[in-house]
Amino acid sequence: MKRLSYVAITIATISAADASYDAKRLKNEISSGLDILTAEIVYDKIEEPAPGELGKEVYQIAGAVQSDDVKMFIPTSMYVRMGAGLNLGFATDKAQFNNEEFESSGSWTTQIGLGWNLSSYVRTEIDFQNSTFKFSDLEGMQATYNTIGGMLYFDFARRYVQNGDITKRRTFVPFMGIGAGLGAYEFQGIDGADGAVIAAPRATLGFNVSINDLIGIDIAYQYQMMIGNGFGWGANNGGVDNISNIMASIRANF
Repeated sequence: MKRLSYVAITIATISAADASYDAKRLKNEISSGLDILTAEIVYDKIEEPAPGELGKEVYQIAGAVQSDDVKMFIPTSMYVRMGAGLNLGFATDKAQFNNEEFESSGSWTTQIGLGWNLSSYVRTEIDFQNSTFKFSDLEGMQATYNTIGGMLYFDFARRYVQNGDITKRRTFVPFMGIGAGLGAYEFQGIDGADGAVIAAPRATLGFNVSINDLIGIDIAYQYQMMIGNGFGWGANNGGVDNISNIMASIRANF
């Protein structure tokens, strides 16, 4: 019995010494770890790299990427777009009046749309367009049309690229779109070719320049093949007329 007591006392003494050693070692390791993780960060720039291997892995990324090209954000799912465009008379069919043809001149279009970012490559949009047509050598006569359309857009480059928690935002993204619209013409004046019209196909080709994470500018060429209505005064309903515009708009993501 006495021998067992000696053994128990010896084990307790060793355990106490070992516990004291562990506590001291733990304290040293914590202090050392804090020293390794210490870094002075000012305005997103590391003025003094942290010492130690762990500090290098965590903090020494300065210069690896350009801060202007890298943003940490959550990609948005929707956007609104507002803009206007000028009609390209040379790429638009001529209006008919008294068996003569007149080229579009000084014509413009306004547009507002609501879109959904389906992925970093694909997005879809519903838009409303209002256009006013004027014609060279035809004073006091003009036409308007209003359409509601749907578009599917494909970006030729990913709008953003994620690598872990770091997201790189592209500032220049070319794109194309295809869709259709439904609306009506009104050629204001006697014998104007008024009525319903289908814009199919409606196609765009352009590029987006992002100003920041949420705001960008779209510049695009838009083509529409208008079906089901005359184009002018005294024109027969039916047939196809081609319309081309250069559009500029602001896209705001949210």
